[in-house]
Amino acid sequence: MRGTVPGLVSPHPLVDTLPALYREDPIASRLCAGLDEVLAPVLLTLDCLGAHLDPRTAPEDLLPWLTGWVGLVPGPGTAPDTLRELVATAWQLSTWCGTARGVRLAVRLLVGVEPEVVESGGASWDAGPRPPLPGEAVPRLEIRLPPGTPQDADLAGLERLLAGVVPAHVEWRVVRG
Repeated sequence: MRGTVPGLVSPHPLVDTLPALYREDPIASRLCAGLDEVLAPVLLTLDCLGAHLDPRTAPEDLLPWLTGWVGLVPGPGTAPDTLRELVATAWQLSTWCGTARGVRLAVRLLVGVEPEVVESGGASWDAGPRPPLPGEAVPRLEIRLPPGTPQDADLAGLERLLAGVVPAHVEWRVVRG
């Protein structure tokens, strides 16, 4: 949580901006000093904004906000290292969103295992007229987690993440191997 930083000095003290008449006033000086104490962390944050928005250097309490900013909702108990990795690779998830590769990437990032993704669709080519269509009529996806998947894996967080990665019209489910 952002707050005051004991001993942090403002680089731009407010008392220096006062007219000369008020600089000598002890009440005005104390008021400005109190405001400087509150504003100094704001100025520090603005000076370090790039570091706050970089997932590698962002403070841990900003990571959930950053994941939401890039459209991911992993869950409240997700480890900070996982959140950093999700934000850093959000562009890949966005690029491969709606594909089996994107689903595998999401599972690998959040759970740490390589899943088997079984799709119901298909594609084919035939020189003859009206060949049978491949795949099933109802689009569905099954994400099979391998037998070595950790028991404490955040499956609820995985389901929230998959809801944003799998196309909306496709039924899907996660199965432990």
